[in-house]
Amino acid sequence: MVTLAVLGTQWGDEGKGKFVDFLAEKAKAVVRFQGGDNAGHTVKIGADEFKLHLLPSGILRKGKTAIIGNGVIVNPEVLIGEIDNLKKRGIDCSGLRISDRAHLIMPYHTMLDGAEEQLKAGKHIGTTGRGIGPCYSDKISRLGIRVCDLMDGAVFREKLSFAVMVKKRIFAAYGIEEELDEERIFEEYSSYWKKLKPYVCDTVEVLERLRARKSRILFEGAQGTLLDIDYGTYPFVTSSNTIAGNAATGSGTPPGDIDRILGIAKAYTTRVGSGPFPTEMPEREAVSLAKAGGEFGTTTGRMRRCGWLDLVVVSHSVRLSGIDSIALTKMDVLGQVNRIKICDSYKLDGKKIVHFPASIEALERCRPVYSEFESWGEISQSTIRKMKSNGRRSLPAEIREYIGHIEKLLGIPVSAISFGKERDKTAMLRKIWPLSLIHISEPTRPY
Repeated sequence: MVTLAVLGTQWGDEGKGKFVDFLAEKAKAVVRFQGGDNAGHTVKIGADEFKLHLLPSGILRKGKTAIIGNGVIVNPEVLIGEIDNLKKRGIDCSGLRISDRAHLIMPYHTMLDGAEEQLKAGKHIGTTGRGIGPCYSDKISRLGIRVCDLMDGAVFREKLSFAVMVKKRIFAAYGIEEELDEERIFEEYSSYWKKLKPYVCDTVEVLERLRARKSRILFEGAQGTLLDIDYGTYPFVTSSNTIAGNAATGSGTPPGDIDRILGIAKAYTTRVGSGPFPTEMPEREAVSLAKAGGEFGTTTGRMRRCGWLDLVVVSHSVRLSGIDSIALTKMDVLGQVNRIKICDSYKLDGKKIVHFPASIEALERCRPVYSEFESWGEISQSTIRKMKSNGRRSLPAEIREYIGHIEKLLGIPVSAISFGKERDKTAMLRKIWPLSLIHISEPTRPY
């Protein structure tokens, strides 16, 4: 058995969907374990582009089991829309399995999300407004409605009535004038159940059977480490844990059964929403890079903020999740820049630091310390083919220097590099299935 978790090492949007799709070829199952439809993965297959929000990227591979785990919160309308859209495009969704323990996003969650964001005045988080935070809040306060609650109309009615009663009081306190129609919600979600019922099961049992058969399982993270509710740039974070530990909790898999962890890092850095961003570029450079890299959110369409690769951020992710190796994406985009920078450390109040600070106020005072590198320019498809055949030996010298610097500071290998969205624009530098445990060197500083 080989199980592999694929995680984002920055603020999300690193290209996890592409690598999950790429690696799913040799997996039996792909598992999404956290987040909701605030996440978005774009996968390009030939001339076709697929934008997924809830469905695991592995759904695009024929014959794979695609699991939505208990740690995911599900907007059933969005999920049904995704399923229907893929079916129209000829994608077989029969391998989809949805945890009966997953929590549901209800209409009042999205209504509250917008109201709470408005109350924050000049301190907006930059939420997508899709009800993610309020749904997770209800989960923790034991007011949530789960997929299994839809199975019994009487049970669903009772839980919905209580939730609506509580939310009406909150609406009054927030000054929300929109009415909650309990009957309409009941009928709407009962109709969703009829469509989702064929896919719903105890996904813990499904995963247990797969492990018993020594099947390869791929765990697909959403967002990135710096959006983790505990270890990210709080409060400018998502509402779930995005690090490796939640791959176990959010899927019902024993922690010891997750064998390998691959971190995805964009060759530069982006983030959406508010919050400090030490390596952020000046607006003119950021807009140019965003256009070259298509840095516009899959879910919101917002332009992402752009900056240089930050190894303080990536090392923070490596340390928290025990990442074995790194896959670098968007190398083609960075190749268009004349002079390339990597942030190796910060200066905080005149003192050098290499650990990511917990305090947002401290992070705002951090100034990046850079190393600079020559650009490798445009990389042709023939060069990518040579990289696939000969690995590191075929890399341009500038790329070897760039990834060598990353490996030296992180102490783990770069196992793959990507030069575009397409499957055939990926070069493997070492095996991921199974992943080598040989580290390049000890880190040169105490990351």
